[in-house]
Amino acid sequence: MRRIEEVVQSALKLRSEGLSQQEVANALRLDRSFISRLESIGEVRKGKKVAIIGFPLQNKEEIIKLAQKEGVDFVWVMNEKERLDYVRNQTAMDFFNQVIEVITTLKAYDTVILAGSRKWQKIAEALLDSQVIFLELGSSPITEDCFLSPDLLKTVLEQVLLRT
Repeated sequence: MRRIEEVVQSALKLRSEGLSQQEVANALRLDRSFISRLESIGEVRKGKKVAIIGFPLQNKEEIIKLAQKEGVDFVWVMNEKERLDYVRNQTAMDFFNQVIEVITTLKAYDTVILAGSRKWQKIAEALLDSQVIFLELGSSPITEDCFLSPDLLKTVLEQVLLRT
């Protein structure tokens, strides 16, 4: 019982320090959904729940670090190779199921920041109940990695999280 209390306290402490649910889950070897449930029980989380999706990104590691630093809850960014591999390395049914799972997950977020082409903006706005903030990387189809300005993303995050 004591171990459970320690893990819960650690999870809450790490979240209050600004780590994302996924970071806390990884650090404590838990499922992200468990962290989410903990928060919903005690309404631990204050402020908006924010997700970032972007592809294909040239500077994805930099964007991931920035998102983590700013306390973004869900980050899914890929470069062009990862994006193509993601589609090619699974059956159509598995791909479809994963896309539906991601859409379902994103519906729980207040704001989704989407970096990509206009085509994806329209799809996101049609499928999500969230506020969608779009950062255009180029015209569809985008076939090469694009640079997303970390300064622009940080400004958007500060506005979304009301820290300006």
